[in-house]
Amino acid sequence: MTEEQEVFIKHLRGQGLKRTAQRDLILEVFLGTEGHVTGEDLYRLVRKQDASVGQTTVYRTLKLLTDSGLAREARFGDGRAHYEHNYKHEHHDHMICSACGKVIEFYSPELEAIQDKMAAKHRFELTSHLLRMIGVCSACHRQQERKINRKGLREKKHIKRPALRAPARGPQQ
Repeated sequence: MTEEQEVFIKHLRGQGLKRTAQRDLILEVFLGTEGHVTGEDLYRLVRKQDASVGQTTVYRTLKLLTDSGLAREARFGDGRAHYEHNYKHEHHDHMICSACGKVIEFYSPELEAIQDKMAAKHRFELTSHLLRMIGVCSACHRQQERKINRKGLREKKHIKRPALRAPARGPQQ
């Protein structure tokens, strides 16, 4: 039995809940994912292994995983909750591309120090924090620049230039 399974079983007992094969499967599938997964994503992955697992069971189990400390919920501005591994995983923050949805994880000791300094300045006891930075990733930025450049070229081709006229001649002698 893995340490994560032990944590989950202990949490279930503490909540007065039973360990079930479906919950075990959901835990196993979740632990087998990398990165960020939505409830819908996890539901699809679980259904590939056991079509009898219901969507409600997946969502309730995700809540149990989060409450037990095995999962962490993150929101990236798309209206959906995303989940990632939390147990014995290093803290990190997120940069989210508003164009394609790409999520870049990063850790910055400098930002952590600033947060601690601000908390101390305001006599605020930090218990956790989430930092989301929204912007445009380099790939989308390049794509946007190419579109702008192509649009500029098209506009240059369509610019109407004044017709060149021959200079007016005076009366012929």
